[in-house]
Amino acid sequence: MEMSLNKKKILIIDDEEDILKLLSMVLKKEGFENIYTAEEGERGFTLFKRVNPDIVLLDIMLPDEEGYEVCKRIRKTSNVPILFISAKTEEIDRVLGFSLGGDDYITKPFSTKEVAYRIKAHLRRSSYNEEEKNKNTILNVGPFQIDEEKIEVRKNGEIIELKPKEYKMFLHMAKHPNQIMSKEKLCGEVWGEDYIGFDNTIMVHIRRLREKVERDPSNPMYIINVKGLGYKFVLKDE
Repeated sequence: MEMSLNKKKILIIDDEEDILKLLSMVLKKEGFENIYTAEEGERGFTLFKRVNPDIVLLDIMLPDEEGYEVCKRIRKTSNVPILFISAKTEEIDRVLGFSLGGDDYITKPFSTKEVAYRIKAHLRRSSYNEEEKNKNTILNVGPFQIDEEKIEVRKNGEIIELKPKEYKMFLHMAKHPNQIMSKEKLCGEVWGEDYIGFDNTIMVHIRRLREKVERDPSNPMYIINVKGLGYKFVLKDE
């Protein structure tokens, strides 16, 4: 099993102690290191909030509340894979589980080996989706890395603290490297306003940006003036 999966956190919520012990034992043999268990819905949900698991195995018939209700509570804040495990075998029960946000439905009695491999399959899929999501939200330009989801800019791995308008300006310029950006264009993209009256504001933001992203702000390498036309974000390696 891939090393990355070994560290994934698994939460099992089931009122049968024997099942908790059996699944924990089998999953540990499969290489999983972080396994958490609960015998009640409320305890399981509290544990979910505390450990932030990567996958949840959830029994439907719990002593204090139905697993369906626990699933709905989880789905209010998380898209973590949820695998229902239940003695209920009717189609209506499986359909209800999927309609509430379940990702799989395993009926009792089950093969522990099959459960382990279903867990691996779901974890691989969610890891792949997360990687694809990160690819779509992270922009790499020269020594800079811009995370659009976190609204964060790094240079050579070090975080650069930018104010909102500085961030928007830098992001727009970084998305159009080696292209001349007119002051009118920057004003529209960053402030959503006409350029008239913003000349000094733009120059101030450019100066502050240079102070934060350039090694020598008075002799900039990245944010360059193009006389009479505007500014250009130039890609260079330091």
